[in-house]
Amino acid sequence: MNSHTEYTRSDREIYSLTKVTKGFGKGKDERQVLSEVDLNLHEGEVVGLLGRSGSGKSTLLRIIAGLVQPTSGDVLYNGEPLTGPAKGVAMVFQTFALFPWLTVLENVEAGLQALQVEAKEARRRALAAIDLIGLDGFENAYPRELSGGMRQRVGFARGLVVNPTLLLMDEPFSALDVLTAENLRTDLLELWSGGQLPIKSILIVTHNIEEAVLMCDRIMVLSSNPGRVVAQIKVPFAHPRNRLDPIFRKMVDDIYALMTDRRSADAHGGKSELQLGSRLPEVPTNLMAGLVEALAAEPYHGRAGLPNVAERLLLEVDDLFPVAEMLEHLGFVELRGADISLTEAGKLFAEYGTQERKVMFADHLLRQVPLAARIRQVLQERRGHWAPRVRFEQELEDSLSEDFVEQTLESVISWGRYAEIFSYNDATETFSLEDVEGES
Repeated sequence: MNSHTEYTRSDREIYSLTKVTKGFGKGKDERQVLSEVDLNLHEGEVVGLLGRSGSGKSTLLRIIAGLVQPTSGDVLYNGEPLTGPAKGVAMVFQTFALFPWLTVLENVEAGLQALQVEAKEARRRALAAIDLIGLDGFENAYPRELSGGMRQRVGFARGLVVNPTLLLMDEPFSALDVLTAENLRTDLLELWSGGQLPIKSILIVTHNIEEAVLMCDRIMVLSSNPGRVVAQIKVPFAHPRNRLDPIFRKMVDDIYALMTDRRSADAHGGKSELQLGSRLPEVPTNLMAGLVEALAAEPYHGRAGLPNVAERLLLEVDDLFPVAEMLEHLGFVELRGADISLTEAGKLFAEYGTQERKVMFADHLLRQVPLAARIRQVLQERRGHWAPRVRFEQELEDSLSEDFVEQTLESVISWGRYAEIFSYNDATETFSLEDVEGES
């Protein structure tokens, strides 16, 4: 690393959010994304917002930036109510968001031009930021000439060049390959730990549990639909952190267990069976079958820790949890804490061939997913054995928003086709038994 200015930090409170709630839409389509969220940010700390899809992480980040106003609750920045875009707050996005027609130097200078910084000073600060994040020599390159990791470094430089009080990061490593993301995390942590970053605090949104434990001093765990803070975890390890340390691994395991615990994860007071109006996740049957096969094979033999499965199969929380939980609803696996194990049905499914799997999946789908059983029942009872999609949309609209109705129906259509319990014609938007039972 080159020699840079060392910045000092205190534990002064920067942000205070009290009972922040946010909803989108109106009437029956209104969807509450955040519910009574309390959050404090102090100088000298890296805080992680950890949650699954639907937990409102990105919405909360935009409220802190002043880009979105909460429906209710108080947001204080440096002790004053925040009523618009926050000065001294910069954001790094998941997608690199660079101007393709500008060079690296021009992209980094762009933020300073918006602040009307004098051209000579803007050039000096931009060059210093580019040097700091390790892109010295690429000042005149265009984004198309850079790798994904290098483009994200430009995004960091553009955030740092304005000398922000707070740097917000919205899943900044998720679009990168594993090795590039690891390299960028390490460099950023070294700069932060060495006091070389011109910022007072970092808030990072992630759904990668290990990343949160690796980077953060404090982790806020959010539930989903709506997002609520269900846990606040202090990470006691000094940097650099050892992923293989048993204490590190235990913290990762404990957070996995917390996030798979239904009582904490969705705040509904315990595991519940699917109802007719339950929201169904977008989980392809090939992913469900793949996870069952992986659990049945070496080295698991039917039982594994979720963190180990995630690492081995290169799955993030948002990929692994919906698959595992849908398999549990179907009766193929059991989730306990951070562990997942195959049921007897799951073991049989892993041994079966394609057609036997379809028959077994159909049986479990009809018994465990009320919407699938409802569609099948309606088709069997109606003359001609067909029904329009809108008939089931209307039935779901009492309990789900328009977007979730669409998602839920698409999921059950995919599963029903695989199980061959009904057919669906996308062109006419109709369900039928015709192709399933050979009727004319």
